[in-house]
Order: sequence, then structure tokens, then C-alpha cells
Amino acid sequence: MAAAGGLLGVAGFLGTFLRPTSDDWCMAWKTRDLGVLGVTSDFYLTQNGRITNAFLSGVVYSHGMLGPQVLSTVLIIALGLGLYVLAREVLGALDMRAPLVFLASAVLVVEALLFLGGTRTYQMLWAPAAISHILPSVLGIWALLAAIRAGRSPRRRPQQAALVGALVTGFAIGTLSEPFLAVSGLTAATAALLTLPRLPLGLRLARTWYPFAWSSLYCVGLTVGLAVLYTSPGAAWRRAQRPPREFSARRLARDWVHIWDTILSQWAYLGAAAAGVLLGVALTLTSSQPQPPVTRRGGLPPLAARLLLILPIPVLILSSLAVAHGLRLGYGGNGWTYARTWTSFLIPYLATLTLYGALLGHWAGQRAHMPDKPRLPRAAATLAGTFTLAALSALSALIPATQQLTSQTVTRALRWDAQDTRIRDEVTEGAGSVTYEAMPIGSLAEPYFSRHEGKDWVAPCTAKYYRVQQIHKP
Repeated sequence: MAAAGGLLGVAGFLGTFLRPTSDDWCMAWKTRDLGVLGVTSDFYLTQNGRITNAFLSGVVYSHGMLGPQVLSTVLIIALGLGLYVLAREVLGALDMRAPLVFLASAVLVVEALLFLGGTRTYQMLWAPAAISHILPSVLGIWALLAAIRAGRSPRRRPQQAALVGALVTGFAIGTLSEPFLAVSGLTAATAALLTLPRLPLGLRLARTWYPFAWSSLYCVGLTVGLAVLYTSPGAAWRRAQRPPREFSARRLARDWVHIWDTILSQWAYLGAAAAGVLLGVALTLTSSQPQPPVTRRGGLPPLAARLLLILPIPVLILSSLAVAHGLRLGYGGNGWTYARTWTSFLIPYLATLTLYGALLGHWAGQRAHMPDKPRLPRAAATLAGTFTLAALSALSALIPATQQLTSQTVTRALRWDAQDTRIRDEVTEGAGSVTYEAMPIGSLAEPYFSRHEGKDWVAPCTAKYYRVQQIHKP
């Protein structure tokens, strides 16, 4: 917990060193000059139709770069708390209670791997990517937790409010992030099918229509939001810039394989499974009485329980395929390289690894918790020690990338601040054209990124940010 928390603390601290780059330039000046509603209208009419994305971006940039600099810390806290509470709800449904230190450790390990284990760590802190690809998961998790709490209420009004909230949340997600729309839509549609009160095959997961209604209304909200986005003038303009290509299943499969080859080659992600094993062992050994296997809890037939445990795999496959298809449509043949968009299914992927690790640890703990075999707890302790070292090893693999991220981010911030001071002094003296030295970071666009002047959209935004007619190279 200390190691993962320390890495996340570094990530949050680095957020304070973020300086404008790429989309920051445009969002900063548009929010300053047009206001939050003006930015929202601009996105709908001329950019991409993502009105919720524009509104939230306007709120974040309403005080200049202060919002983007604290956003990463806010999201780390909100996502961590959401995952922790959700995990407690899942365990509570299985009549299990995890010790805080083990459950918190698993959550923090998942977060550390998410923010610092990918190929574009800077973009995980960068506000436009965080708003589009991390914030949707936070909203989805907390909306689900609110629905669970409302479902326990004996009154109808909280449930009615939760159903309206599902519709609103779905619409917001539909106009916020297409990748998370695909991932959460498939998950919610699957949940709707599984929570039908009269579902055959013995999968009676719900006694009322409330879970089905909530999941269905969330999907309806997603559909309406997607329709608003797709029919917007901004989305039509965006599609015109890159006409759609003929669908090719072979190319889509190739992109999907590239994505998962990159993800699976990051062995540090197995740290989530290691933390899950520790959690599973703790669930058994901290109980005073031997516990039945997880698959026999909740009154579910063993076959039904096993089907539910396998279900995350096909959902992950289908949702990641949907994201890969969207990337090919939006960005062409190299769209799969936009790794920041993978976050929408990386969070459930890491959660699934943790789940399967917990099942393994629970099974091992069960075998060690036999009254007639008192020596077996030593084997469980050895297992716990081994996987503690495995989790720490996975976290230690993140240190070099974190050190490099720290060096690049802080160095650029210092250089940028010096240049920013000079430019503002020149503008105060009445300069209409200033020199700006590009400072690329995180594989993001900076002024002069394109040799074709007409395609360089960053330089005009940088000039408007400084309120000058143009910028030029040193």
C-alpha cells in the first residue's frame, strides 16, 4: 500500500508541473474568451459534437491551468475511493469482509499500474485525455454505487431518482467519450440480460425489475447521447476531414492484436493479480471460521457462478474490439497507437486480474484454513510473502518510467515558465508577433508539428492564447 501510494503521490505531484501543450492551447483561450457555454457550443457546432466533454473541459480550464494541474490528483482520489467502495459492495454481496489494508492495497496497486504502467504516462496526467478517458470511468463507477444504494432503500423515490440518474448519466457518457460508451454500453447491456428476474438457466440474480430497468435506461441514455453527438454539425465536419474507409475485419483484427500485444507485454500489470492473491488469502485467514468457496455463495448454482466468473473475458474482448474499430474509423490505420483511449477497458482488465488473483488466493487460503491441518497456515504465509514480493516487483518496474516522466515534466515546466515570462513581457510592450520555441512532450502536438502550414492548428491557438497575431520559430 505504501509503495503504490507513493507512486500515485508522485503522479499527483507531477500534475502541478503540467504546462500547455496540444489541445491545452485551444481549450485555454476558448474558455477564457468564450466561457464554458461558449466552448460547449463551439464543440457542438465546429469540433466533434461532444457537448459534455466540452462543458467539463470548460469547467476545468475556467481558471487557466489551475484546473488541469489539480485534475490528476482529484481523479486519482475519486477513482480510488470508487473502486474501494465498489469492491466492498461486491464482497458484501458474497457475505465477505476484507481487511482495509489488503483491500486498499489492491486498489492502489491497480491505480498505480493504470496511471504509470502504460506507454503514454504523461497523457494519463494531461487534462484533455483525463477528461475523455479517465473521468468517464469515475462517473460510471459512482453512478453505479448510487444505484446500489438506492436499490437498498425500502422507498420507491430513491429508486426512481436513480433510474432518472441512469438515463442522465448515460446521455452524459454518450456525449463525453466514445470508447467508454462502447465499454460501458456492452457491460450494461450484459447486466440487463443477466438481471432479468425470470432469466432461464438458473441465473436468478435479481428478484425485482430495478437492476434490469437501471441498466436498460443507462443504455437508452447512451444511445440518445450518441445520436446527438453523431448528428451534430461538429461531428459531420470531423467526419469530412477523414472520409470513412471500407470496413476490413482483417485490419481490425490486426489492430486489436497490436493493442493487446502491447498490453500483455507489460508484465508489471500482473502486479494486480499478485495484489488480488494477497486479498484472497486475507479474506480467508482473517476469518475465525472456515468459509465456503466463493462460487457457492449467494445461493447461485455452481455452474451459474462459474459462468459469471468467466463472463469478464468475452466482455473485455468485445469492448476492446469496439474501441479498436472506433480508433480505426477516427484516426485511420495508426489509430490503434492512441494508447490513452485504452484506459476505458484497461480499468476493467486490471480489475479482472485482481478478481482472478483473489479467487486463487481464496482457494489457497481455504486449503490452509483446515482445522485438522494446523501447519498449513505456514504455507499460506509463504504464499502471501511470495506474492507480496511479486506485487512489489511489479511496482518497482514502474520506477524507471516514473523517474523519466518526472525529469521530462519538471524540466519542461521550468523552460516553459521562463519562455512564458519573456513572451508576456514582449506582449506587454506591444509586440504583435513573438518567438515561441516548441517543447514537445508525451507524443503530443506542439506548434510547427506539421510541415504544411494549413494543418498546423496548434500555432494559431498558441497565438490566441498570448493575444498576438502570430508566433514564429526562433
